[in-house]
Amino acid sequence: MTVATDLPSPFGQLGVFLSDAELRQTAYEIFVAACRANGGKPLTYTPQSDRTVDRSLPPSITSAATSKMKKAFGIRSPTKKGSLGQESIPVKSSKKPASVGELMRVQMGISEQLDARIRRGLLRIAAGNLGKRMESMVLPLEFLQQFKASDFPDQQEYKDWQARNLKVLEAGLLLHPLLPLDKSDSASQKLHQIMHGASDRPIETGKNSESMQILRSAVTSLAYRLLDGIGSDTCHWADGFPLNLHLYQMLLEACFNNSSEEGSTVDEFDEVLELIKKTWAILGINQMFHNLCFTWTLFLRFVTTGEVEIDLLIAADTQLTEVASDAKATQDPTYSKILSSTLSYIMDWTEKKLFAYHDMFNSSNIELMETVVSFGVTAAKILVEDFSTEYHRKRREETDVAHSRIDAYIRSSLRAAFAQKMKQTASSKLSSEDQSTPLLSILAQEIEELASKEKELFSPILKRWHPLAAGVAVTTLHSCYGTELKQFLSGVKELTPDVLQVLRAADKLEKDLLDIVVEDSVDSDDGGKSLIREMPPYEAESAIADLVRAWIKSRLDQLKEWLDRTLQQEAWNPRANKDNCSPSSVEILRMVDETLDKYFDLPIPMHAVLLPDLLKGLDRSLQHYASEAQSGCGARNDFMPALPELTRCTVSSKLRKKKDKPQNSTKRRSQVGLTIGDCSLGLSQFCVRINSLYHIHKMLENLEKKIKSCLKNLESAQADVSNDTQSSFELSLAACQEGILQLCETTAYRMIFHDLDHVLWNSLYVGEAASSRIDPFLKELDLILEVVSNTVHMRVRHQLITELMKASFDGLLLVLLAGGPSRGFSCQDCQIIEEDFKSLRELCLADRDGLPEELFDEAAAEVNKVLPLFRTDTETLVEKFKHMIAETYGPAPKPKYPIPPNPGNWGPTEPSTILHVLCHRNDVAATKFLKRTYNFPKKL
Repeated sequence: MTVATDLPSPFGQLGVFLSDAELRQTAYEIFVAACRANGGKPLTYTPQSDRTVDRSLPPSITSAATSKMKKAFGIRSPTKKGSLGQESIPVKSSKKPASVGELMRVQMGISEQLDARIRRGLLRIAAGNLGKRMESMVLPLEFLQQFKASDFPDQQEYKDWQARNLKVLEAGLLLHPLLPLDKSDSASQKLHQIMHGASDRPIETGKNSESMQILRSAVTSLAYRLLDGIGSDTCHWADGFPLNLHLYQMLLEACFNNSSEEGSTVDEFDEVLELIKKTWAILGINQMFHNLCFTWTLFLRFVTTGEVEIDLLIAADTQLTEVASDAKATQDPTYSKILSSTLSYIMDWTEKKLFAYHDMFNSSNIELMETVVSFGVTAAKILVEDFSTEYHRKRREETDVAHSRIDAYIRSSLRAAFAQKMKQTASSKLSSEDQSTPLLSILAQEIEELASKEKELFSPILKRWHPLAAGVAVTTLHSCYGTELKQFLSGVKELTPDVLQVLRAADKLEKDLLDIVVEDSVDSDDGGKSLIREMPPYEAESAIADLVRAWIKSRLDQLKEWLDRTLQQEAWNPRANKDNCSPSSVEILRMVDETLDKYFDLPIPMHAVLLPDLLKGLDRSLQHYASEAQSGCGARNDFMPALPELTRCTVSSKLRKKKDKPQNSTKRRSQVGLTIGDCSLGLSQFCVRINSLYHIHKMLENLEKKIKSCLKNLESAQADVSNDTQSSFELSLAACQEGILQLCETTAYRMIFHDLDHVLWNSLYVGEAASSRIDPFLKELDLILEVVSNTVHMRVRHQLITELMKASFDGLLLVLLAGGPSRGFSCQDCQIIEEDFKSLRELCLADRDGLPEELFDEAAAEVNKVLPLFRTDTETLVEKFKHMIAETYGPAPKPKYPIPPNPGNWGPTEPSTILHVLCHRNDVAATKFLKRTYNFPKKL
């Protein structure tokens, strides 16, 4: 602990240089004179060689236990001191003064020769002023008259002695008189001239000396002025402020031992103090000034002796409570001025320690801290309550001085302690071999330890004045660390292990600090709410969540950028890998899996909370992939030809001649009007797309299991997370399923209506049915089914085969019912058609890959319902058609009938289906009916 020995005096400057030794000699002269005047015995002088015990002064009382005053102040007996807090062993003094007066001489450092001269001088003064009291005489003046240079060992000592007495007179009568001087006062001017002249040449002090007579006249005139117009024989030469307080302080300091081995105070404390009080009449001291001066002297003694004698500070604190009572009972402006100055110096000293009490106190001197706090708070209360006009303008309950001071001490000291910890942590990190732990993580641990120390060591003491001391301390630490954390986070752009470590440390620190606040505020009126409001949350979890969201966004942005770039370059090559799926589908799943691994590797406490954000983004990316995998492939309707205009057959025409085929085919192809996305796509590429979506769909199921397993193993996961039945990849799974169905349908209709157009639309049943049967189509279809079986994954192969079967059946019906004028069928051709249909069905059944036969029956149902119409005679068909039209549209004027719209599906109950059969019926009756009823042309 720093020892402050240069405390200025609160009493003010004297204006004339008087050393401590000179003041001490003057004070001792006053002390001896006062004691002799009140001793009850005649004043006699005994040479030192013949001196025994001076019975005119009280005897020494050697038992410290009898000192009531010391007990009241809490001052311990003389002991052999160890360190603070250790047991002390009483010691015995080897040499005791014969009397309290002798003790004072020793304590004040007065030599026996000087003491003898003083006593001799006082004896002479008394003899020359019989009947006069000592307080009625100006001692320095009397001493100057009684001694000449011959009374001193050497001339220089005499000059110094005379100069001291003159300076005392100057201080007491000119500079600090009890009664203010009139500027025109001739006595003061004369005395000032004498003082000025004495600085060049000593004054002749003989009894009949002219200079002495002039000096006496001036001094007497000034010292015996009337006080408030009231006459008195008491003179005023040492009772002006602050001279009297400086002299009185010298006397009070004699109460303390110079050797620490003898204890902080003399054994005869009570007796010495009683004798000192005899000087009050000369010095103009009263109980209030005594209390104030003694408080300062105790405090000063504590400071100047190394701040180890805690008894002295305890005594000063006790005495200060008396001062507090005095301050309320007086309106004396001089007292108030000196009190204010004294308390200000005390406050300066205490606050230097308390504003940084973490540096000043520890477990070894914690007892001292309590006394320092009490001392400082008492001083502050007196200053505020008795001198502050603002305090008096407010209601007392609104201004708790002790509470506010302690609050300020705590906040200041904790800020200083935090700054020191920050500096130490940074320094130790630089010199440490372990550079992996971030500075703020280390600091958080240091602050936790600091908060614990505050709670256990300092708060129990400060709680006496501030019930929420620990709470205030941790709110201050929370604020300090929060400032550093905010600055740290302002520079953070991405989630890194260091950032996570800092945020987790901050979160732990905040929870620990909040626990202390809650514990400290149990008995408070508001339950600690006011303190908690001072602790804006670090929101470490929120910061982590924001950074994780930023991390998620970054990963998803990278994935999308890669996806867009890769899909533009994807060739859908079936030979890229053994699974016949695209490299991009494998890679995107690897990237999704890697992203999930890295996410679950993040040391964060909220995996389950933020996982939906990540999964939502991954789900959309995979959905986008599934959508792009279908892009450019077209749809079913893109390959289905539009139905041509209805025509009628010419029975006698050579319609079945081969030469007609190209013309009719060309015309028919122009009517089909295909609108397809990319005709360059082959069957294998379609199969790879289907396989890719299936591969993603299959692997997503594995990812679902992995996610649930990871969540189950995380401490932060909810107990029921693994039981959540909702899919994490709902959109992408649906997109893959929909995409597979869409691609299978598109592939099938493209193959049948585009790639096999030449053996289906351009040749099947063109001319005679018997000469252009379905065999070429079946041969080509068989090749397609073979490619599908070798390329498409077995789990989705049946979907594509089913769609090929449906497309083939639709193609057959389209040839039969909308094949145009190049095709005509008689009732006898029905057997050929049925045989061809059976062959087509058997081919599909042969490659059904485990599909149930019922599925084929369902797909063939439409064809099976329509084929009997080709066996039905024309007259029956016409009558059935008329009946259906009448039922649908009502009676119509013959021979006009409305043309029924094309149905969504072909069927024997649909008039449009029967009309299409009639349009392709190669007989006279059908042709006449169509000519008469609708006037259909024979050619397109």
